[in-house]
Amino acid sequence: MATSTTKAHRSLAVLDLPKRINVLITYANGVVTGMTGNANFPSPSPALATLSAAITDLQSAETAALARTKGAAASRNAKRAALVTMLQSLRMYVQSIADQNAENAPALIQSAGMAVKKTVTPHARVFAAVAGPVSGSLKLVAPSAGHRASYDWQYSTDGKTWIDLASTLQAKTAMTAQTPGTVLQFRYRSVIKTGETDWSAPISYTVK
Repeated sequence: MATSTTKAHRSLAVLDLPKRINVLITYANGVVTGMTGNANFPSPSPALATLSAAITDLQSAETAALARTKGAAASRNAKRAALVTMLQSLRMYVQSIADQNAENAPALIQSAGMAVKKTVTPHARVFAAVAGPVSGSLKLVAPSAGHRASYDWQYSTDGKTWIDLASTLQAKTAMTAQTPGTVLQFRYRSVIKTGETDWSAPISYTVK
Protein backbone atom coordinates (compact mmCIF):
# COMPACT_ATOMS: atom_id res chain seq x y z
CA MET A 1 0.00 0.00 0.00
CA ALA A 2 1.43 3.38 -0.93
CA THR A 3 0.63 6.98 -0.27
CA SER A 4 -0.96 8.64 -3.27
CA THR A 5 0.71 11.83 -4.42
CA THR A 6 -2.12 12.60 -6.84
CA LYS A 7 -3.66 15.97 -6.27
CA ALA A 8 -7.24 16.99 -6.86
CA HIS A 9 -7.74 19.90 -9.25
CA ARG A 10 -10.78 22.13 -8.94
CA SER A 11 -11.70 24.89 -11.34
CA LEU A 12 -13.11 27.92 -9.57
CA ALA A 13 -15.42 30.50 -11.12
CA VAL A 14 -14.01 33.96 -10.52
CA LEU A 15 -15.62 37.38 -10.91
CA ASP A 16 -13.24 40.05 -12.22
CA LEU A 17 -15.37 42.93 -10.99
CA PRO A 18 -14.27 46.30 -12.42
CA LYS A 19 -14.26 49.31 -10.13
CA ARG A 20 -15.57 51.78 -12.72
CA ILE A 21 -19.36 51.71 -12.93
CA ASN A 22 -19.59 51.82 -16.72
CA VAL A 23 -17.10 48.95 -17.05
CA LEU A 24 -18.94 46.97 -14.38
CA ILE A 25 -22.18 47.40 -16.32
CA THR A 26 -20.50 46.11 -19.48
CA TYR A 27 -19.06 43.17 -17.55
CA ALA A 28 -22.44 42.27 -16.01
CA ASN A 29 -24.11 42.46 -19.40
CA GLY A 30 -21.45 40.07 -20.69
CA VAL A 31 -22.40 37.56 -18.00
CA VAL A 32 -26.07 37.86 -18.92
CA THR A 33 -25.24 37.38 -22.59
CA GLY A 34 -23.05 34.36 -21.86
CA MET A 35 -25.70 32.64 -19.80
CA THR A 36 -28.77 33.51 -21.85
CA GLY A 37 -29.88 30.37 -23.67
CA ASN A 38 -26.84 28.51 -22.31
CA ALA A 39 -27.89 24.87 -21.93
CA ASN A 40 -25.26 24.37 -19.24
CA PHE A 41 -27.18 26.65 -16.88
CA PRO A 42 -30.89 25.79 -17.06
CA SER A 43 -31.99 27.61 -13.90
CA PRO A 44 -29.74 30.57 -13.07
CA SER A 45 -30.04 31.88 -9.54
CA PRO A 46 -30.78 34.74 -9.37
CA ALA A 47 -32.75 34.75 -12.61
CA LEU A 48 -31.11 36.55 -15.52
CA ALA A 49 -34.13 38.86 -15.81
CA THR A 50 -33.56 39.95 -12.23
CA LEU A 51 -29.88 40.57 -12.94
CA SER A 52 -30.74 42.56 -16.08
CA ALA A 53 -33.14 44.71 -14.08
CA ALA A 54 -30.39 45.42 -11.54
CA ILE A 55 -28.04 46.43 -14.36
CA THR A 56 -30.66 48.84 -15.71
CA ASP A 57 -31.20 50.28 -12.23
CA LEU A 58 -27.46 50.88 -11.88
CA GLN A 59 -27.28 52.53 -15.30
CA SER A 60 -30.04 54.94 -14.34
CA ALA A 61 -28.47 55.65 -10.97
CA GLU A 62 -25.08 56.31 -12.60
CA THR A 63 -26.64 58.74 -15.06
CA ALA A 64 -28.22 60.62 -12.18
CA ALA A 65 -24.96 60.62 -10.23
CA LEU A 66 -23.05 62.03 -13.20
CA ALA A 67 -25.66 64.79 -13.41
CA ARG A 68 -24.93 65.53 -9.74
CA THR A 69 -28.53 64.97 -8.74
CA LYS A 70 -28.88 65.31 -4.99
CA GLY A 71 -28.59 61.95 -3.24
CA ALA A 72 -27.83 60.18 -6.52
CA ALA A 73 -24.33 59.09 -5.54
CA ALA A 74 -25.57 57.23 -2.47
CA SER A 75 -28.32 55.60 -4.52
CA ARG A 76 -25.79 54.65 -7.21
CA ASN A 77 -23.54 53.03 -4.63
CA ALA A 78 -26.44 51.04 -3.21
CA LYS A 79 -27.43 49.87 -6.71
CA ARG A 80 -23.83 48.83 -7.36
CA ALA A 81 -23.72 46.84 -4.13
CA ALA A 82 -26.97 45.11 -5.03
CA LEU A 83 -25.68 44.15 -8.47
CA VAL A 84 -22.42 42.82 -7.07
CA THR A 85 -24.33 40.70 -4.56
CA MET A 86 -26.39 39.20 -7.38
CA LEU A 87 -23.28 38.48 -9.43
CA GLN A 88 -21.69 36.75 -6.47
CA SER A 89 -24.79 34.60 -6.00
CA LEU A 90 -24.74 33.77 -9.70
CA ARG A 91 -21.06 32.82 -9.42
CA MET A 92 -21.97 30.32 -6.71
CA TYR A 93 -24.63 28.84 -8.99
CA VAL A 94 -22.12 28.53 -11.84
CA GLN A 95 -19.64 26.91 -9.46
CA SER A 96 -22.20 24.32 -8.38
CA ILE A 97 -22.74 23.33 -12.00
CA ALA A 98 -19.00 23.25 -12.73
CA ASP A 99 -18.35 21.02 -9.71
CA GLN A 100 -20.73 18.44 -11.18
CA ASN A 101 -18.70 18.28 -14.37
CA ALA A 102 -15.08 18.73 -13.30
CA GLU A 103 -13.62 17.63 -16.64
CA ASN A 104 -15.40 20.40 -18.55
CA ALA A 105 -15.54 22.91 -15.69
CA PRO A 106 -13.19 25.52 -17.21
CA ALA A 107 -15.19 25.71 -20.45
CA LEU A 108 -18.48 25.83 -18.52
CA ILE A 109 -17.29 28.69 -16.36
CA GLN A 110 -15.92 30.67 -19.28
CA SER A 111 -19.16 30.19 -21.21
CA ALA A 112 -20.87 32.06 -18.36
CA GLY A 113 -18.63 35.07 -18.94
CA MET A 114 -16.55 34.39 -15.84
CA ALA A 115 -12.85 33.73 -15.35
CA VAL A 116 -11.34 30.44 -14.18
CA LYS A 117 -8.92 29.85 -11.35
CA LYS A 118 -7.57 26.36 -10.69
CA THR A 119 -6.78 25.16 -7.20
CA VAL A 120 -4.84 22.08 -6.17
CA THR A 121 -5.89 20.15 -3.08
CA PRO A 122 -3.71 17.26 -1.89
CA HIS A 123 -5.59 14.12 -1.05
CA ALA A 124 -5.78 13.37 2.65
CA ARG A 125 -2.91 11.25 3.93
CA VAL A 126 -3.73 7.62 4.67
CA PHE A 127 -1.80 5.06 6.69
CA ALA A 128 0.69 3.58 4.25
CA ALA A 129 4.09 1.97 3.78
CA VAL A 130 6.35 3.11 0.96
CA ALA A 131 9.78 2.08 -0.24
CA GLY A 132 12.74 3.83 1.33
CA PRO A 133 15.79 5.29 -0.46
CA VAL A 134 17.77 2.02 -0.41
CA SER A 135 16.92 -1.65 -0.75
CA GLY A 136 15.54 -3.13 2.46
CA SER A 137 14.32 0.23 3.80
CA LEU A 138 10.79 1.58 4.07
CA LYS A 139 8.83 4.49 5.44
CA LEU A 140 5.53 4.51 7.32
CA VAL A 141 3.21 7.51 7.21
CA ALA A 142 -0.11 8.06 8.95
CA PRO A 143 -2.77 10.79 9.22
CA SER A 144 -1.84 13.51 11.67
CA ALA A 145 -3.65 13.44 15.00
CA GLY A 146 -2.94 17.12 15.59
CA HIS A 147 -0.52 19.09 17.70
CA ARG A 148 1.06 17.51 20.76
CA ALA A 149 0.26 13.99 19.56
CA SER A 150 2.73 11.13 19.49
CA TYR A 151 2.58 7.85 17.61
CA ASP A 152 3.22 4.22 18.52
CA TRP A 153 4.21 1.79 15.78
CA GLN A 154 4.32 -2.00 15.58
CA TYR A 155 5.19 -4.58 12.94
CA SER A 156 4.58 -8.29 12.58
CA THR A 157 5.71 -11.09 10.30
CA ASP A 158 2.70 -13.30 10.95
CA GLY A 159 -0.12 -10.95 11.98
CA LYS A 160 -0.16 -12.47 15.48
CA THR A 161 2.97 -11.37 17.29
CA TRP A 162 3.51 -7.63 17.23
CA ILE A 163 6.89 -5.99 17.79
CA ASP A 164 7.25 -2.39 18.93
CA LEU A 165 9.08 0.23 16.93
CA ALA A 166 10.26 3.46 18.52
CA SER A 167 7.48 5.96 19.22
CA THR A 168 7.64 9.24 17.33
CA LEU A 169 6.36 12.80 17.69
CA GLN A 170 5.59 12.97 13.98
CA ALA A 171 3.12 10.85 12.02
CA LYS A 172 5.90 8.96 10.26
CA THR A 173 8.74 6.57 10.93
CA ALA A 174 11.15 4.34 9.03
CA MET A 175 12.74 0.89 9.03
CA THR A 176 16.01 -0.28 7.47
CA ALA A 177 17.99 -3.49 6.98
CA GLN A 178 14.96 -5.63 6.08
CA THR A 179 15.24 -8.57 3.72
CA PRO A 180 13.79 -7.81 0.27
CA GLY A 181 10.76 -9.96 -0.47
CA THR A 182 9.75 -10.21 3.19
CA VAL A 183 6.06 -9.49 3.81
CA LEU A 184 5.53 -7.35 6.91
CA GLN A 185 2.40 -6.03 8.55
CA PHE A 186 2.22 -2.71 10.31
CA ARG A 187 -0.16 -0.87 12.58
CA TYR A 188 -0.06 2.34 14.55
CA ARG A 189 -1.97 4.29 17.17
CA SER A 190 -2.01 7.92 18.22
CA VAL A 191 -1.38 9.10 21.75
CA ILE A 192 -3.29 12.30 22.39
CA LYS A 193 -4.31 14.37 25.40
CA THR A 194 -7.19 12.08 26.28
CA GLY A 195 -5.09 8.93 25.96
CA GLU A 196 -4.25 6.27 23.42
CA THR A 197 -6.43 5.56 20.41
CA ASP A 198 -7.15 2.03 19.22
CA TRP A 199 -4.61 0.34 17.01
CA SER A 200 -5.24 0.93 13.34
CA ALA A 201 -6.20 -1.83 10.95
CA PRO A 202 -2.99 -3.55 9.81
CA ILE A 203 -1.51 -2.95 6.40
CA SER A 204 0.81 -5.32 4.53
CA TYR A 205 3.99 -4.40 2.68
CA THR A 206 6.50 -6.42 0.69
CA VAL A 207 10.00 -5.15 1.34
CA LYS A 208 11.71 -3.86 -1.81
